[in-house]
Amino acid sequence: MSSGQHSRFAPDRGLTGRMVTTMFVIGLLYVGFTGLLIVLLRGAWPLIVLISGGLFVAQFWFSDKITQRAMGAREVTPEEYPQLHGTIDRLCALADMPKPRVAVTVTDMPNAFATGRNPERAVVCVTTGLLRRLEPEELEGVLAHELSHVAHRDVAVMTIAGFLGVLAGVITRIALYGGLMNGRGRSNDSNAALAMILVPLVSMVVYAASFLLTRLLSRYRELAADRAAAQLTGRPSALASALTKVTGQIAAIPSEDLRRAQPYNAFYFAPALSAREAASQLMSTHPSLEQRLEQLGRISAELGR
Repeated sequence: MSSGQHSRFAPDRGLTGRMVTTMFVIGLLYVGFTGLLIVLLRGAWPLIVLISGGLFVAQFWFSDKITQRAMGAREVTPEEYPQLHGTIDRLCALADMPKPRVAVTVTDMPNAFATGRNPERAVVCVTTGLLRRLEPEELEGVLAHELSHVAHRDVAVMTIAGFLGVLAGVITRIALYGGLMNGRGRSNDSNAALAMILVPLVSMVVYAASFLLTRLLSRYRELAADRAAAQLTGRPSALASALTKVTGQIAAIPSEDLRRAQPYNAFYFAPALSAREAASQLMSTHPSLEQRLEQLGRISAELGR
């Protein structure tokens, strides 16, 4: 999982270290949580193992399809979107990386995201709202940012880390139901009662740990992607301009549309938040706009020297 191993995107040791740590802790939580459920709900253990293993494989293997469908993205051809494909072709040649599939979501919210378990299975998607609002060099900066996520392989780590919280809830409901059904009419009422108390508690702890880990990794990976994109294109000011424009325009999108998009904020170029929400986000998936612009300003000064 070495960062930027197969491309010319600047490697980021800080990102690699955080991804390895996140995966290690997530793995421990996953094994520990499943093990505890098996101990507490002995009658339901085959169901727990089957569901946890099956859901994990399905989520990892089909993450690109699941995310695309959830966000309403449709793959597009070079004939349909020549400028979009042309920009991605140039950036992939510059970065020496395989070209991902290209998709578009029809929505007024200006945004972009990347998904997929590896560079060969990746999809980069932009919204029609983004294409309509950005100048060519701004679009290039946003696409370079998304391609760096693919090259650094942090999309796969985010997919797995975010999935654990969802899995905790699903397994808990099914395991409790299965365990209690199997325990009916037996003399293990005290075990069933203990399970009913402990399993939801452990599930909440696992969800909270997964939530914190994904937030911490997500904020760092966005800064890493900004850095890598600015260094690859040599135009940090274009990316800064795109960031400012996109963040300002998102704040003006109707709150109902923003709420629909918010579950996927960790994957977006800029979070789907109103101006008030963005200011009060202590646990945001993204660093603040000020942080991102300040970093791009420093890179611009370095490139100038």
